[in-house]
Amino acid sequence: MQPEAKPTLLLTRRLPENVMARARRAYTLVGPEPADLPWPRERLVAALAEACPEAVICAPGDVFDGAAIAAMPRSLRILATFSAGTDHIDLDAAKARGLVVTNTPDVLTEATAELTLALILAAARRLGEGERLVRAGGWQGWTPTQLLGLRVSGKRLGILGMGRIGRALARMARGLRMEVHYHNRRRLDPALEEGAVFHGEAESMLSAIDILALTAPGSDALRHWLNAERIALLPRGAVVVNTGRGSLVDDEALIAALRSGHVAFAGLDVYDGEPALHPGYLALSNVVLLPHLGSATVETRDAMGFRALDNLDAFFAALDPPDRVA
Repeated sequence: MQPEAKPTLLLTRRLPENVMARARRAYTLVGPEPADLPWPRERLVAALAEACPEAVICAPGDVFDGAAIAAMPRSLRILATFSAGTDHIDLDAAKARGLVVTNTPDVLTEATAELTLALILAAARRLGEGERLVRAGGWQGWTPTQLLGLRVSGKRLGILGMGRIGRALARMARGLRMEVHYHNRRRLDPALEEGAVFHGEAESMLSAIDILALTAPGSDALRHWLNAERIALLPRGAVVVNTGRGSLVDDEALIAALRSGHVAFAGLDVYDGEPALHPGYLALSNVVLLPHLGSATVETRDAMGFRALDNLDAFFAALDPPDRVA
């Protein structure tokens, strides 16, 4: 008896080796060898047309807009993204095409919350400046006034987006005796708030905090949410960090606030139009810039890949994928 043919799978990116090994066992990999960086849109469309896969695992940066989805071969039945966010996929176009789309929620929560807290500490304590000073050979010894930053313990933390990541960050922040405030579309159940102060209006939260953490997902409604008017409501000397989406921030407004000192320090892991970023940030010493490391731990990236494969396994077993978003 011939063994049952395995479903065909195209990977748009090279995934962690443990994930690649499992994918090879369960699926027939087709298409060009994936690389670390996204293919240009034209090559992505061409690779799909040539390989005619039944499934694809993609990642942020892979453009699956309406035109790309319309050009997909009819063989393609499911698109699993190696991410919690789906803003790189036109979900309405996918639904119209009858394409199932899944994501990888939950598994990156703790890692991204850790990175957010790390950015708060790195920005407020000027760790980037200190590390650069030592590497450049400019450190001449301890002085009472060198690179004075801000103590984080006991400060008032405001969180935009009290989802899984925001709540995990709040739990970590309480270990530093931080007072947690948050703004959401709607108030959480008290059991999920765990004592955090809800602000129905963003303006109320901004004027009540010392540190602002942006952990919300991107959307048209939140584009450039942190603009000049809202920055002006922060107390002078505030700290701003963003691990949500780059589109949440009006870059010109934040750069102006960093230059003036109204925002003392910032930490960014995501950028509007990344991997490009506003060149104005590069000239500022009071901002920590990271290359989208939010979920970058071995454990988390393996879990993300396994979650994507779990969704494919369920689909090809004629079950509803657990993380279906379209």
